[in-house]
Amino acid sequence: MLAVCLLTVMVTACGSSQEPPQVVEQIVVRERGAPDVAQTASAGTLDLVALGEDAFQTCTGCHSVAPDGRSAAGPNLYGVMGRKAGGLEGYSFSDAFAASDITWDEASMDGFLADPQGYIPGSEMLVGAVPDEEQRKAIIAYLAAQSK
Repeated sequence: MLAVCLLTVMVTACGSSQEPPQVVEQIVVRERGAPDVAQTASAGTLDLVALGEDAFQTCTGCHSVAPDGRSAAGPNLYGVMGRKAGGLEGYSFSDAFAASDITWDEASMDGFLADPQGYIPGSEMLVGAVPDEEQRKAIIAYLAAQSK
């Protein structure tokens, strides 16, 4: 009997008398056009490919990354990393692209996305510069993943 009473006291003593945690709601307000929290966090903690896929959505008006996909205005960028600039068969590139001696890698893609006209003067990509370095890194990671 003493053992049962001791066990009851121990179980009761181990029980929590604290109230359950309260739910806290957080609302984040940012200015229109301000970068997303995910875009400002350190690259080491985020999946750059997923961020790049999101960022690339602004490019899909002209470009595709689908295998054998057709693009509206620009070339299909599936498999672009490691490819010679102006080297996609079946797409009519500008003379500037065709004459360039660029093979797409992280550095060349970064330079081009930062300033298409400055990187390849005469490029027909008149819109689409990506001034934000972190966003360029994410897009490049996404394009690299589409090139494997």
